[in-house]
Amino acid sequence: MIITTQDEFADKTIVETLGLVKGNTIRARHVGKDIMAGLRNLVGGEITEYTKMLAESREQSLDRMIKHAEEIGADGIVCLRFTISAVMQGSAELLAYGTAVKLKK
Repeated sequence: MIITTQDEFADKTIVETLGLVKGNTIRARHVGKDIMAGLRNLVGGEITEYTKMLAESREQSLDRMIKHAEEIGADGIVCLRFTISAVMQGSAELLAYGTAVKLKK
């Protein structure tokens, strides 16, 4: 699956637009990791527990979006975007979305 954040591919021709594809995940913070993050917040530096959690969330939502695109017969996805929103105290949804397209062979 070819994916870009642009409206088109430089070396491919879009022959059909299949529509919106998306994938999401909702993650909750872990109490133990919150304690470590709180301590790290006092001394400064990267909060690696949250960095890892968000990286895993991005990959999972991207994988789900790709699966959705494959299910509808897409060859590529243009206009990839990520968004994050709070769901409830201590948890957030990460959403990957884009436009599924068919490409000229």
